Amino acid sequence: MRSDQSLSNIIDAYRRVSVSVGGLVAALLLLIVAAIALLPSSEARPLQMLVVAAGLGVVVLIILRLGYRAMRLRIEQADTEKRAGLASAHRDALTGVMTRSHFLENLKRSVYHGSSASVGYMQVDMDNLKIINDLNGHSAGDAALVHLIDMVTRLMPGAFVGRLGGDEFGIAIVGHDNKLALKRLGDTLLAQLSEPTLIGGRRLRLSATVGVAMSPQDTTDCNELISKADLALYKGKRNGRACVVAFEEDMLGDERHRRFVERELRAAILMNELELYYQPVFAADGVTLRSYEALVRWQHRVRGTISPVQFVPVAEQSDLIDKLGDWVLRRACLDLAALGTASVAINVSAAQLRRPDFAQRFATIVAQTGADPHQLIVEITETVPLLSSGTEMDNLSQVRATGVRVAIDDFGAGHASLQYLRAFTFDIIKIDRTYVSSIASNRMDAMIVAAICEIARSLPVEVIAEGVEEHEQLALLQAAGCTGFQGYLLGRPQPIRLWQTQPGGAVAAAA
Repeated sequence: MRSDQSLSNIIDAYRRVSVSVGGLVAALLLLIVAAIALLPSSEARPLQMLVVAAGLGVVVLIILRLGYRAMRLRIEQADTEKRAGLASAHRDALTGVMTRSHFLENLKRSVYHGSSASVGYMQVDMDNLKIINDLNGHSAGDAALVHLIDMVTRLMPGAFVGRLGGDEFGIAIVGHDNKLALKRLGDTLLAQLSEPTLIGGRRLRLSATVGVAMSPQDTTDCNELISKADLALYKGKRNGRACVVAFEEDMLGDERHRRFVERELRAAILMNELELYYQPVFAADGVTLRSYEALVRWQHRVRGTISPVQFVPVAEQSDLIDKLGDWVLRRACLDLAALGTASVAINVSAAQLRRPDFAQRFATIVAQTGADPHQLIVEITETVPLLSSGTEMDNLSQVRATGVRVAIDDFGAGHASLQYLRAFTFDIIKIDRTYVSSIASNRMDAMIVAAICEIARSLPVEVIAEGVEEHEQLALLQAAGCTGFQGYLLGRPQPIRLWQTQPGGAVAAAA
């Protein structure tokens, strides 16, 4: 800005000088010409010489004027190029919307304490972009983002839009003061986005999750506006995605609870205040103990028992999931000798597998504790390979290469089980408890269990039925061909000290 002002000052000074010199030369020339006309010819010779000098001055003036014009054109051209460069720097190369920094600058001009303008703000996150990239290539993912922005610009022509991250966008509509109407606008966007469209040579249905917040109703601070829309967006993600969620004040209570859990969990891991419960897994006869599954428990000194359903998702949002996973693995390895069984299974989160150093950390802990990798089983949910970007698969391959077995947990609860079986190398299938619970009453579920067992025999891999709670279920699962069983009928999760005090160990407890 200062550079532009200096150049303008130089041009103005140049113009003033040239005009002043030109005016003086012109006035002098007129006076001389008038004097020559009044004097005799003998006395006019010196004045004629002055006329020649004045003529030269006019030539100099013309040169000055031409120089001024040339300088002005060059500077205007440079200014145009500079503005074009700035415009390009402020635009996302792929989608054409504002960059994050430029978007935030514009949003801050509209959202501030004392502003009379209402602003409707939407935070939009494309769902499952990683899956689109994995299955169809990154060009398809780029095309999906471009299609999303095309929908936004057609539906909200007066909005300004910015790319906040890889698959996340901010949309601000100045003058919009109705949260319900803004939510309906988001619903319309999602409805249009779900229409089949040609992406990467295939017709796909796209989806997104939207968080909505308003200024000044929700806040008059730009950063808080984004934070509150993000809270609403996160709630939409937890509720299954592909929805529009408007910010509400009670979400702040949820956020405070999340921060409390994160802070307390960090301290619990550091102070070794967590505990592992072990649930037995039995062989095909339902009597012979074959392994345990390690299940983490948190007995808070003030709030009592905190369920893993509450604290594991919180851990997955930060580096705590790595610390929690490392703690569980180390504790299970140290407990192996006391359990006196062939193997122990631990659950591994998809968030852990996305870390490039997961396999190395896993191997280090096993080596430090002196555990035998062949006694360990890693259980992953069916969604891990489905959402895989390559890192997850690499980690699993490295861990499995050390002798650790890999089990698919909750098999059948996902959306692409057969594709999962084809694309992934594993050792154990654990049938989801929803099929087990209804095997006696639902013919279709019984057929699915039998089909899974048949597939497992052909691979070959082991099949464990989870959630066995009735003798009838156990008999039907044995008849279907399951090779292992786990559930309250056979044994509940208990801390290791209780298994050790049972006469005869886990088998006696199960009986």
